[in-house]
Amino acid sequence: MNFKLSLLALLLSFSVITTSCISVKVSDNTVSAVSSEVRKPKNIVLLIGDGMGLSQVSAAIYYKKDGKPNFERFNTIGLSKTSSSSDLVTDSAAGATVFSAGVKTYNGAIGVDKDTIAVPTIVEQLSKEGYSTGIVATSSIQHATPASFYAHVKSRRFYEDITAFAPNSGVNFFAGGGLKFFNDRKDGENLLDDMKAKGYDVFTDKLPKTPSRNNEIILLAEDGMPKMSEGRGDFLPNATKLALEKLSKNEKGFFLMVEGSQIDWGGHANDADYLIEELLDFDKTIGEVLDFAKKDGETLVIVTADHETGGFTLATDGKNYNKIKPTFSTTGHSGTMVPVFAEGPGASLFNGIYESNEIYHKMKALLAK
Repeated sequence: MNFKLSLLALLLSFSVITTSCISVKVSDNTVSAVSSEVRKPKNIVLLIGDGMGLSQVSAAIYYKKDGKPNFERFNTIGLSKTSSSSDLVTDSAAGATVFSAGVKTYNGAIGVDKDTIAVPTIVEQLSKEGYSTGIVATSSIQHATPASFYAHVKSRRFYEDITAFAPNSGVNFFAGGGLKFFNDRKDGENLLDDMKAKGYDVFTDKLPKTPSRNNEIILLAEDGMPKMSEGRGDFLPNATKLALEKLSKNEKGFFLMVEGSQIDWGGHANDADYLIEELLDFDKTIGEVLDFAKKDGETLVIVTADHETGGFTLATDGKNYNKIKPTFSTTGHSGTMVPVFAEGPGASLFNGIYESNEIYHKMKALLAK
């Protein structure tokens, strides 16, 4: 009898411990703090597949030729509701501002709320706390998603205004396109000089093999980076590896945002080959980050999307159920929920179905000291 009581007490104790490890404090449906029992990450890497819905992710299963997709390495998967404050179907600007600043805002907004008031971004907040930060994209770094992490403007189309935030952004590592918005501006200014004056090393010809000791900005295209089909090669995985090598030298920790920007562009073009090539490049990049995180042991990896683009589906080719024919229902975005993958310390918080801005609040709660 005593043995049975002891065993029951042990099981109850284990249940309490297990439950407390995933508990969170919630205020107005927003995560505000994490239980002290939750193992918190030192670093967070947020990978955004722009326009990447579940069918896009599923394409990796059917079109990846060398082994399983890296998406299958995740053990925690949730779903995000993507509507903006102004529209049922979000755009990329509002869709990224939810991740960078934690607010639902209007379509077109970059780092501002629905009243066009600037909201501090996670990059700005963590930079002030001593973390290293980085932004990598296959678009220009002034495009909607990357811009939302360091700029505050009322319209995503104000590319030169967005660029003006870069010298004082505190971001330690930029990589992508967008050179012309620095050195071919309507105001005649050359903001590359401003970047250098702020201590940045500037690279415009190729990706360095090793990280600089200084902050660095790598701009390898006048606007967006070339497509994979145009010879971009391994820019995204290699730039991400370089960023990880650089940022991980900070003992405090780091935050890195990586965007597979052109998955979205393939969806808008209703070009399945374009979309799938970009998706597989993004999957390869995810693999590099997961490999780093597995070795590091202190890094939370989150993979999600701002929205789905193209109403993309993996349909049968007529009545042939052994052949897939990718199809589209729109050249715009759709309102479907998008997946959220998480792996590493704190990953369990990303289970379930929640509003997209919850991702910001979960990240902030996990990094709170």
